Amino acid sequence: MDDTGKQASGAFFQIVNHGVPYHVLDDVKDATRKFFALPAEEKLKYSKEKSVTNSIRFGTSFTPEAEKALEWKDYLSLFFVSDDEAATLWPSVCRNQALEYIKSSKLVVKKLLMILLNGLNVKEIDEAKESKLMGSKRIKKILSKRFLTQELTVGVGHHSDVSTLTILLQDEIGGLYVRNMDTMKWIHVPPVSGSLVINVGDALQIISNGKYKSVEHRVSANGSSNRISVPIL
Repeated sequence: MDDTGKQASGAFFQIVNHGVPYHVLDDVKDATRKFFALPAEEKLKYSKEKSVTNSIRFGTSFTPEAEKALEWKDYLSLFFVSDDEAATLWPSVCRNQALEYIKSSKLVVKKLLMILLNGLNVKEIDEAKESKLMGSKRIKKILSKRFLTQELTVGVGHHSDVSTLTILLQDEIGGLYVRNMDTMKWIHVPPVSGSLVINVGDALQIISNGKYKSVEHRVSANGSSNRISVPIL
């Protein structure tokens, strides 16, 4: 992972040999599929109207975009407050797998931050600042739905992330695109088995005074298969 990280001066890159066990990645993807396969009434317990806490939110996006395409996704957002809250309130079908993914990814994020900060001549940071840079420990489970009329839909509309770093696990379906800021064209990020996708967020662009760029990305709706992705922000 170190060599890959050191070579990455842009906003998006994929890492392998990152130290997160493959079974942890497979388990959280399987658990995500199981959550979205639950009956609607079970998932709606975690909606804005019914969730017992603001740290858990289930929702569906189906809204017009500027290019007259529609976002077509379901999502579950889990904000980590404590082990006790997660054990009590997170959906049981994916709770343990999500917690293990967050904890296993923590060291990856820390190593990447130190590599990137070293590029800014920051050799060390105190514990309080490190915690803030590490992010909010919010995990999102996203189901981008298949749709036959692809020109009218997007899985996730184009956006940048407000975080310092986003660590993304995607399945084998593909559909993730990033914008080339020189040509303004969209470039596909093909899935690599066992890899994690890393992208710089708005906060790191600001901290680095623009040396590291937060680039727009999107997900294209697939005409034949639903797509699972699990980012930590």
